[in-house]
Amino acid sequence: MNQETSSKKTQKPRKKKFKDSIEGLIFAIIAALLLKTFVIEAYRIPTGSMENTLLVGDFLLVNKFIYGSKSPQYIPFTDVSIPYFQLPPLEYPHHGDVIVFEWPGDRDQVKPPEPVNYIKRCIGLPGDTVQVVNRVVYVNEQVVPYPPGVKFDTYTILPKGYPNPQIFPEGSDFNEDNYGPIVVPKKGEVLHLSAKNYLKWKIFIEREGHSCDLRGSTVFVDGKPTQEYTVERNYFFMMGDNRENSLDSRFWGFVPFQNIVGQAMIIYWSWNPEIPMYDIFDKLGSVRWGRIGMLIK
Repeated sequence: MNQETSSKKTQKPRKKKFKDSIEGLIFAIIAALLLKTFVIEAYRIPTGSMENTLLVGDFLLVNKFIYGSKSPQYIPFTDVSIPYFQLPPLEYPHHGDVIVFEWPGDRDQVKPPEPVNYIKRCIGLPGDTVQVVNRVVYVNEQVVPYPPGVKFDTYTILPKGYPNPQIFPEGSDFNEDNYGPIVVPKKGEVLHLSAKNYLKWKIFIEREGHSCDLRGSTVFVDGKPTQEYTVERNYFFMMGDNRENSLDSRFWGFVPFQNIVGQAMIIYWSWNPEIPMYDIFDKLGSVRWGRIGMLIK
C-alpha cells in the first residue's frame, strides 16, 4: 500500500466524522426550535406586576403544549405577522392559572405597536361576570380568595364612584379597587349595540377584524347599520397579583384565547437583575436559591 492510498483512507473517516457532526448539530438545532415552538419555552419576569408570586429576575418554564401550541406568528427578528396554525388544546385555562399571553394592546389600540408577552393570573373565563368590590374579587358573585402571593402597597382603597379615566372600558365609572360588574365575552354571545355603549365595544369589535363607527345615533359594523354583534372568539380576564401595580384587563380589556402562549410551570433560576453581569461575585451572591424549583401556583 503506497503512501497516497493510505492518506486517502485516513481522510475518508475524517470527512465522515465531520459530516456526522454537522448533521447532529443541525438535528439538535431543529429539535430545540421545535421544542421551543411547540412544547416548552423559557420566560423571564421583567416587571413586578406579579409580586410576590413572581419576582423580577425569576426565570420560568412555560408549558405551551397544554393550551394548543402555535407555529411562529412573526417573521424572525421582525414584527411582521405571517399565517400560522394552532394545534388542538389539551385543555383550556382554568380560574387561577398563571398564564403567559400576547398583550392585546392598550385600551384604545386595535393592536399593540409591537408583540409583547405578559404574564398574569386568569381571573375570568368566557361568560363569567367579574367584579371587584373594595379590592375583593368576585366571579359569578362568589368571592375569589387572594392568591398566597398577593400584594398591596397601601391601605388606601379608591371608593366606588371615583372613576379612573385610564380604566377599561372607556367611559365607565370603574376604578382598580371597585371594578365592574363586567361580563367576559364568549364566542357566540350577542352584544346589543347602541350610541350609549358604542365606546365600550368599538375597539373590541375592531380587534376582531371589523370596522365600527357611530353615525348620529346609529352604530355601523363593516359599513352596515346594526344593533347587534355576535362575538367571534372566547376571551379571558387577567389580573396581576400585585394588585396596585399591575396593568391588566382592568386597564386594557379582555384577552382572546388565540393570544394565549402557555401556562407558567416552574421557576428554574432566580437572581437580582439590577446587579450587572460584570459584578460576577455579587451577581452570583444574589441567586435566590430558595426559589429555584418552585412550582408556580
